[in-house]
Amino acid sequence: MPAHRRRLPHIYAVGQPNFLTFRLHDSLPPNREFRNHSMTSGGAFAAMDRLLDESRRGPLYLSTPEIAREVKCAIRDADGRNYNLHAFVIMPNHVHMLITPLIDLPRLMQLLKGSTACYGNQFWRREGPFWQNERYDHLVRSGEEFRKIEMYILENPVKAGLVTAAELHPWSSASRAG
Repeated sequence: MPAHRRRLPHIYAVGQPNFLTFRLHDSLPPNREFRNHSMTSGGAFAAMDRLLDESRRGPLYLSTPEIAREVKCAIRDADGRNYNLHAFVIMPNHVHMLITPLIDLPRLMQLLKGSTACYGNQFWRREGPFWQNERYDHLVRSGEEFRKIEMYILENPVKAGLVTAAELHPWSSASRAG
């Protein structure tokens, strides 16, 4: 089901694998433009993700174990009800998920981001937006693409220099901690 909100086109289908990325509010520099005429949407995503991975300033709420644990629990709790979860990683300022939605994607994101935002704001004793409204989503079109995205998600903490092996990142489906 295609939908256009804000700047990104959102194309998804219930029952089809989807790669999602959502980030904390104000986690990127203001007025940062990722698309130019020569850049593909995949290139724009890679540029955005690189900035998020390299960021050591701005909101990094997800690096707090209590917040990361709450997000991880929310992701796992919705598995089998709102989506089938294939892979996920919680980074200091963003989350990647590979899922097959069982309900409408905007509703799924509203439920997931709403509950975790409430917890995060209470924990930090703050008000205002917790998550950025916009998300990146990509309809997965083949088994090969699925495997590449899954590896990308699992290796993201290694690539960002957070851990030396994917299974050592506690906020991931690759974690030994479960």
